[in-house]
Amino acid sequence: MTTGVRQAARDATRPRAPRWPAPVVLALLVGLAGVGYRLALLLGDTPRTNSDEATMGIAALHIARGEDFPVFFYGQAYMGALEAYLAAPLVALAGPSVLALRLPLLALYALFLLLSWRLTRRLGGDRWFALLVVGLLALGADRIVKNQLIAGGGYPELNPIGAGLALLTLDLVAGRPAGRRWRLAGFGFLAGLTVWVDPLLLPYVLAIGAVLVTMTGRDLRGRHGVLLAGAALVGAAPLLGYGLAHGHNPLAAAVTAGGGDAVASWADRLHGGLVLGPALGMGLCSPGHCATWQLWWALALPLLLVLAGLSAWRTVRADGVRAVRADDARAVRADGARVVRAGAAVRLGLLAGAVGTLAAYTVSSAAGRTPVESSRYLSCLAISLPALLWPLWTMARRRGPVDLPRLAAVGALVALLGTATVATAGALATVPTNRAEAQRHRALVEALRERGVRHVYGEYWTCNRLTYATGEEIVCAVLDETLRPGFDRLPAYPRAVRDSPAPTYVAPVGSPLARRLDRSPPPARHPHTVAGWRLWLPHP
Repeated sequence: MTTGVRQAARDATRPRAPRWPAPVVLALLVGLAGVGYRLALLLGDTPRTNSDEATMGIAALHIARGEDFPVFFYGQAYMGALEAYLAAPLVALAGPSVLALRLPLLALYALFLLLSWRLTRRLGGDRWFALLVVGLLALGADRIVKNQLIAGGGYPELNPIGAGLALLTLDLVAGRPAGRRWRLAGFGFLAGLTVWVDPLLLPYVLAIGAVLVTMTGRDLRGRHGVLLAGAALVGAAPLLGYGLAHGHNPLAAAVTAGGGDAVASWADRLHGGLVLGPALGMGLCSPGHCATWQLWWALALPLLLVLAGLSAWRTVRADGVRAVRADDARAVRADGARVVRAGAAVRLGLLAGAVGTLAAYTVSSAAGRTPVESSRYLSCLAISLPALLWPLWTMARRRGPVDLPRLAAVGALVALLGTATVATAGALATVPTNRAEAQRHRALVEALRERGVRHVYGEYWTCNRLTYATGEEIVCAVLDETLRPGFDRLPAYPRAVRDSPAPTYVAPVGSPLARRLDRSPPPARHPHTVAGWRLWLPHP
């Protein structure tokens, strides 16, 4: 009897295991749902692949075999081939497939979710606000999942890099002494890596870097400054080495490729950059277009940029004490005014990065000429979400009687979640057609293999996709619709096809190339149709 009582007493005093707060558990579940949603899309052959992604796959194939180690995307002297190096181990292990290219990018997306949660919390947001940010990032419209999951070069890496730069800056500005040198080296390396991978993130690098220099300028003198610069050189080493070896300026090439030498009216640029662009680029539109009601974000975004910028600026100017809310007083006492001021400064940097990205895109001709497809240039805006939604959250969570600003803030947050959810449903609706298209392409590959075809002529969007899918067992050279040589990213392919005694011609049914070949069939070829493809095979 006594033993039982003593045992009960000991059990009663045993410390309980710590319980995770509800918003943390919910954020974990929502994050897993976002990753699971994207994995389901990948298994459903969505987003649809193309020859640009296959070009990255061919680079990964060459890296896995040790045949080549490209610095840039094949066929151009800008946009680093980082995605090919990330995918090369999986391609070596499982062979060439779209899934092998995209699984590393899914991991980068999961990392971005984690960093965004951490960044939101470190910037002063409570757990419920961080849950809201994770929830919005877990949704995925057509343009968003394309940016995150297609290994076409540049886009999937940029958001986790940007969030990482913001977190490192926050630690350095807030004066965390532990690991300071490693954080400086990490900032420099990521900044340099960005310049190599894709210059789209440069507005964020410059804005966040300005925060770092302004608030820790004295600390960057001497060895710390040398460490930062040295790490940046290491990150940008592939680009710098290529430029020195070939006397080439990759940044100038990127500007030209982005439409810098094209012509578009200012009316078209402003409409594409400030009306269509924000809604498309931040995942609030249906696949391939924006309905009129989905464009409300074009009016909300500049207003939020102004409100969030003024709020952050006041906090920075007030040394992080007078501008904080009363219910944040405990955080101020625990971490000090410098931490609050550092968070406001980083928020200001994130907002400046968003403004710079919007401005650079709007002045480009791409915004006016191809606004729907070119809205991918605004994918980095997701990094600024914790800073952008800050004024809405503070108004929605404000204590006291319900007033018009509070109702407007709640309404805007609900509208944002609702619009993104509708756009996500639109992306899901594309899965059946994308899966059917992928099956047709697999049928084409099997048909060519069964007939022993090794050399093919086709259009650009056919060639490298076919070559990668077969692990270069079938090599394809590009023809335009006039049957003249087209744009081949690897010169070895057209040489091999030209040297072939009897290449096959392949084109999608109804394409300009197929119509031309139907009118003027290649000599000694007979036409054949397989799963939506026209084949002109040599006579046996």
